[in-house]
Order: sequence, then C-alpha cells, then structure tokens
Amino acid sequence: MKLQDQYLQYIQWSEEDQVYVGYCPDLFPAGGVCHAETSVEAFKILTEVVEDTVSTAQEKGMTLPSPTTRPMREAIPA
Repeated sequence: MKLQDQYLQYIQWSEEDQVYVGYCPDLFPAGGVCHAETSVEAFKILTEVVEDTVSTAQEKGMTLPSPTTRPMREAIPA
C-alpha cells in the first residue's frame, strides 16, 4: 500500500459554499484543501494533492505525520 493511501481522505458538501470540499486531517489539520462542483472531481483533486504532498516530503527528506485519523472506531467483538 502506498503511504498516501494510508491517510484518511474524505469529501463533504459545504452548504455555505455550495461545493464539495476535500479533507485529509492528518496532513492538513486546518481544514479543507480543495473544492469542486462534484464529489468525484473533489476526490480526484484531493488524492492528487495528498500524493504530491507525500512525494514532495519524501523527496526532500521531510518527516510526515503518522496516519492516525480513522473514519470509524475499531470494532470490538462482543
């Protein structure tokens, strides 16, 4: 699995802006990093931004934060 695929990435509709906004909380904790008219286009842009961020950091020897954000809690068997 590629490192960029380990980071949670999601798209959310912004009622205020009337666009879909892309988020990757571990790499960009300040908020959304892209927007588009459709969720598919927003996700495409988001994955490109995340991939570029990870590859640039690796090329420059920069340390990336660990992927820690999870989309849901771990399942605990009853």
